[in-house]
Amino acid sequence: MVARYGDHFSDGVRAMALDAGLPFNPHPERIPNTRAALELSEWARAQGGDAHERLHERLMDAVWLEGRDITGWEELAACAADVGLDAPAGRAAVQRGDLAPAVDAWTHWAQARGIAAIPAFVFEERLLVSGAVPHEALGRAAERVREIMAAEG
Repeated sequence: MVARYGDHFSDGVRAMALDAGLPFNPHPERIPNTRAALELSEWARAQGGDAHERLHERLMDAVWLEGRDITGWEELAACAADVGLDAPAGRAAVQRGDLAPAVDAWTHWAQARGIAAIPAFVFEERLLVSGAVPHEALGRAAERVREIMAAEG
């Protein structure tokens, strides 16, 4: 994959995805810089309705199913248009910096809670499971939180 991560960087995640029946076809040479995509997603959220969900799903498919590099505006505009959003308006908002504060706030929120990898799961604001882990690990985490909460009464 990407040289800085080594040849076998994604082997574990690939195996988990395939075991779960999920697609896993990321770009073979690049991990995209997703800052603009995150800001565009926040713009979509501001559009209301299910715009954010539609764009988010489209972007995830572009990266993980289609192996597209969503770093640049050509790909982002195509994804926005695919879900019926006004890509030029979204691009203008991002380029003006309208959405940077929202993305910065979410980033600060995550970092303040120790989230340093994706995906990240926070169980009842008590236990953080960060990074791609097997389903069994998530099940154990949920059970542990249940035990803690039961003990607290």
